[in-house]
Amino acid sequence: MTRASVSRRGVLKGAAAVSAVALSAPFVRGAYAAGKLSVGFWDHWVPGANGALTQLCQEWAAKEKVDITIDYITSQGNKNLLTIAAESQARSGHDILAFPTWQPADQVKNLEPVDDIMTELIKQNGKVNGTVEYLARSGGKWIAVPATAGSQIKGPCTRIDLLKQHAGIDIQAMYPAGSAPKADGWNMDTFLVAAEKCHKAGVPFGIGLGQTSDSVDTAGAIFQSFGATLIDDKGKIVVKSDNVRQALDYMKRLTAFLPADVSAWDDASNNKWLVSGRGSLIMNPPSTWAVAKRDAPQIAEQLWTHGMPAGPKGRFSPFLPYFWGIWSFSKNKTAAKSLLMRLSQADAAEKMVVASGGYDLPAFEKLTTFKTWAEEGPPKGTLYHYPNPHNHQTLSIAASPAPPKIASQIYTQATMTKMVVRHFQGEAMEKTLAWAETELEGFSRS
Repeated sequence: MTRASVSRRGVLKGAAAVSAVALSAPFVRGAYAAGKLSVGFWDHWVPGANGALTQLCQEWAAKEKVDITIDYITSQGNKNLLTIAAESQARSGHDILAFPTWQPADQVKNLEPVDDIMTELIKQNGKVNGTVEYLARSGGKWIAVPATAGSQIKGPCTRIDLLKQHAGIDIQAMYPAGSAPKADGWNMDTFLVAAEKCHKAGVPFGIGLGQTSDSVDTAGAIFQSFGATLIDDKGKIVVKSDNVRQALDYMKRLTAFLPADVSAWDDASNNKWLVSGRGSLIMNPPSTWAVAKRDAPQIAEQLWTHGMPAGPKGRFSPFLPYFWGIWSFSKNKTAAKSLLMRLSQADAAEKMVVASGGYDLPAFEKLTTFKTWAEEGPPKGTLYHYPNPHNHQTLSIAASPAPPKIASQIYTQATMTKMVVRHFQGEAMEKTLAWAETELEGFSRS
């Protein structure tokens, strides 16, 4: 855990540089928030990204006359999850914490409702996507605010040259920088044919089927494109459906064209695969492109981030949001709400996007067209379609629409990728479905 600890005296030195942002939410009208505030943010992997967030907090603290302490808590070794669990149990710690995807639903009883913030932000910045609502609303109340820092889409990152050479697909023409996609023909059938051709050419798609997040996210989006739900929104187990059978059959055919060891891949494997030059497509946020730009610029110049292929039930892309939440036992809820309101303004979100090189994603519909995504390169425009600016696809999360507490277990236990691997390795379809049903029954009882 790293700390950016700022005293009141320190932040007041920067007061002259503070921009006068008008915040209209009821909890910040009138007197300054004042007092002390302790914040725990996710420790960003992009150099400089933490600095932008710290600066925003310092400026706000100077304006509001708050003594603020900022900790950056790494996700390595699940230290952020351990911090959340420890503070929840002790009912003491930071006022604000960054919560990974499933954590708001897990901590719903310990979080301060933030309907006042979200109502105002939606008025300002437009609606949030359905995955944010699914994860951050409970009992009709907002329990967390979607964070720009750390939120990501894990869509295709493709080698322009290899896909054109071996599969005859011009991905830049299909997803042109600066304009809406022309991707009606980009579907699961096209994707499968392209995977086969690239496999035969010796540059296979690098799609993991392991038990970590990248693999689960991809499998989840493909399942959803077939309407393949394991547990419905009422908690009913529906895994033995024709849609699930179709998704499994498709994944079996696709897996035949992937690297032989993908069932053992972790979240670093696909990145290394693409940067090494051995692959033509992976599913990942722009972190791989950023690493290639630093370590293999000749490959970075050929990378293009774009939308998912469409399945019979639509076009779904994996989305993993981060959230900012206020503990119900916070000692300064007024200041906490004021800070989250400030960090969710358009100019603040854009600063975080710029500092992260386009990696971070606001969840609001009006905040998907910052110039960073259009101008980053090489090649220029490589990130234009990353934030889904034309609402071209549904941003989804694996295991939804099952109730989040059950869905998080499906996700964590990698049930879908396990199903795919079992069936690909020769297990009969119905036996795989029966195994999954038993697993899901266990999740539902716990």
